[in-house]
Amino acid sequence: MLSSTAHALVPLLGRLTVTSETPGPVAPGSIVAANHTSLADPAVVLAALHRLGTRPVVLATAGLWRIPLLGTALRRGGHVPVHRGSAHAATALDAAATALADGRVVLIYGEGGLPRHRGPHDGEPRPFRTGLARLAAATGAPVVPLGQYGARRLSSGSAAKQLAGLATAPLRRPALHVHLGAPLHLDGDIPTATESAHRAVTDAWRTARRHHPATTG
Repeated sequence: MLSSTAHALVPLLGRLTVTSETPGPVAPGSIVAANHTSLADPAVVLAALHRLGTRPVVLATAGLWRIPLLGTALRRGGHVPVHRGSAHAATALDAAATALADGRVVLIYGEGGLPRHRGPHDGEPRPFRTGLARLAAATGAPVVPLGQYGARRLSSGSAAKQLAGLATAPLRRPALHVHLGAPLHLDGDIPTATESAHRAVTDAWRTARRHHPATTG
């Protein structure tokens, strides 16, 4: 439901383009690791993956499950709440591992949160937390790095600016680009694997930036 909604909604808000180093859908049982810049970018990423024939299970902050309608959609879609900083935080990785074993694709944000700056510009992915590497080590699942660029032009800044950005997006139609890199298997200990994943997502983000109309020509 969320993927289909994003697929229908995002093209109304902006001009989405997608590139991928591997044709077709993401392979079942894969982890998609994306950079996180805006409250709007999960919709952009879901729309891009839907275009490629992939509807993932999303790991997201547990607070979203308390939002009416959205929480219901998240529960029905089998998405995974992450209770950060609590004794239940580790259960998210167990649920994600189960989804992978069932042949689902899991979408995870390695940074574990949004950047603090309020401007409309996109920055490089911040350091990753270890959850992605631990999930890959526990399951042996390949990791598909995903870089997205432009979502902060949909929504960024204060709450008022974010609402204004979304309200005016259909008129502005900002450019959005998503790039999927080639799948990789994370090797080494958890810190080494975490750094490898961060480097791969950063490379995908740089490719997305190169394809973005505002940075080409």
